[in-house]
Amino acid sequence: MTPSAPSPSARWQFWIDRGGTFTDIVAKRPDGALVTHKLLSENPERYRDAALQGIRELLGLKGGDPIPAERIEAVKMGTTVATNALLERKGERTLLVITKGFADALRIAYQNRPKLFVRQIVLPELLYERVVEIDERVGAKGEVLKVPDLAAAERDLRAAHEAGIRAAAIVFMHGYRFPAHERAVAALAKKIGFTQVSVSHEVSPLMKLVGRGDTTVVDAYLSPILRRYVDQVAGELGGARLMFMQSNGGLTDARRFQGKDSILSGPAGGIVGAVRTAEMAGFGKIIGFDMGGTSTDVSHYAGTFERAFETLVAGVRMRAPMMQIHTVAAGGGSILHFDGSRYRVGPDSAGANPGPACYRRGGPLCVTDANLMLGKIQPDFFPKVFGPEGDQPLDGAVVSRKFGALADQIRAKTGNARTPQEVAAGFVKIAVENMANAIKEISIQRGYDVTEYALQCFGGAGGQHACLVADSLGMTRIFIHPFAGVLSAYGMGLADVRALREKAVEAKLGAEALPGIAATLDALGAEARQELLAQGIDPARTEVIRRVHVKIEGTDTALVVEFGTLAEISERFDSAHRQRYGFVVPDKARIVEAASVEAVGHTQDASPDAAALSPAAGLPPPAPLERVSMYGEDSE
Repeated sequence: MTPSAPSPSARWQFWIDRGGTFTDIVAKRPDGALVTHKLLSENPERYRDAALQGIRELLGLKGGDPIPAERIEAVKMGTTVATNALLERKGERTLLVITKGFADALRIAYQNRPKLFVRQIVLPELLYERVVEIDERVGAKGEVLKVPDLAAAERDLRAAHEAGIRAAAIVFMHGYRFPAHERAVAALAKKIGFTQVSVSHEVSPLMKLVGRGDTTVVDAYLSPILRRYVDQVAGELGGARLMFMQSNGGLTDARRFQGKDSILSGPAGGIVGAVRTAEMAGFGKIIGFDMGGTSTDVSHYAGTFERAFETLVAGVRMRAPMMQIHTVAAGGGSILHFDGSRYRVGPDSAGANPGPACYRRGGPLCVTDANLMLGKIQPDFFPKVFGPEGDQPLDGAVVSRKFGALADQIRAKTGNARTPQEVAAGFVKIAVENMANAIKEISIQRGYDVTEYALQCFGGAGGQHACLVADSLGMTRIFIHPFAGVLSAYGMGLADVRALREKAVEAKLGAEALPGIAATLDALGAEARQELLAQGIDPARTEVIRRVHVKIEGTDTALVVEFGTLAEISERFDSAHRQRYGFVVPDKARIVEAASVEAVGHTQDASPDAAALSPAAGLPPPAPLERVSMYGEDSE
């Protein structure tokens, strides 16, 4: 972006992706120019928080200096704080409060058996540590069968509070539609002193006790961890506007950021950035290929953002709109293993600390080291931010020694003599296969022809493998944006502000049901618009998208289609059902399970020059900066 003379009121914007290995920052200066910055997410010897440290460095401040809020217009951020807490099971101690007789409902769940012939079934670890059963009951039509025993509820809640539990997830039968009992017990819990009270009719106001309960527990378990981090960042920013990326691909004010909406906070920014930049460059169909330090995220886009409404993350079920992302444990920090007979890449990662061997922290050999060994990574073109003091270049010597030792070990174990470069190439080939298989799962296995798509490559390690991945899939076009290495952060600046609302309906699709559904959508839309208005979004730039969740009568899986006339809804559902399952059932009734709205507040923060992203037809190739030697299996 061409800088211009800043106005007296112009201030900085910071778009930040705090990943598992690196924290990426794209900053918009007061003169409109964009600058990038990258730090290790974990470097305890130098700083407490990478995002705040990056802001200080870009503003020319020293570590620990107060950040002047008057110089900052907005900070837009994606974070893995809640994701890491879920993966490592380091969330808040949580109490499940549920209708009497259903204490084991979430433990029993759906009794899914992914491996039918495994005789020893390992149940997923539960996020709550204690259950309180409330003697209450509301029928499916709203009749009160049992008034809640608030005296007994207070006694049991106080006992849990005295045991040190501060988060409560309240889930009652039919509470999604008739929430009076949940509200009464929630008020009691807050009075006792629970600092986090999540109620199912607010967190997930839809049918199905298990999905609603799981999501409410996740929210109670993660929100306190997230809130502490948000408060820490907000406190150091001194009142500057702070927004966070949600799993659904939209920004929200820091005060509204919830645990259930934070799981894919960082990767969602990557998809937004990938789609927006690809469309500016003329690509309508893309496969997103985001390879970072810890993992690789792949995604599919063909005109609309794909979202999953029910997902399984880290063994935990939850029902919240999330970008449809498939993750494979193959990143730049994935550790290389040799077990005496075969190579293996990951799934464990060296992360940022100690990181790969070349980071000068005593780390193991990783995918990044393999690329350095092959010459794809040139230390002279990397910043000197490694080592204990963060001022050293990548260490190529230790990588050569370690691959040499590994080649000797392979020769001793198998009798197979390979050079260190051949060993490194073998590991890279395995990583590429893992990533290509992930792309096949979201495209070819769902009936999409990847040869019609461009591979939108981004992430810090994506460019090192893009050509190999594209070749293995038969793809002929690769798009790499100038900000590809920090595209998830750039996506924070390109993202819109979004507010989603949903409500159970459970009505047979027909002309007589449409007015009631439309009224429900109108009410939800008004709520969502008001949320955006409260965040300072101009109503003239707000769009509301109305959807219904439709299923065939007697089945359990709903498909989400846009609302319209009866004929339009039916046609859209049949088309979606045929795409998903390969057939339609014309003689069965359709059930509208739920209604949902998405209010989109379109932003104008990022305005890249679309012409600069267009293919450079007719231009001569750029002159090389330097010629280096690089090993490749196809180079002979």
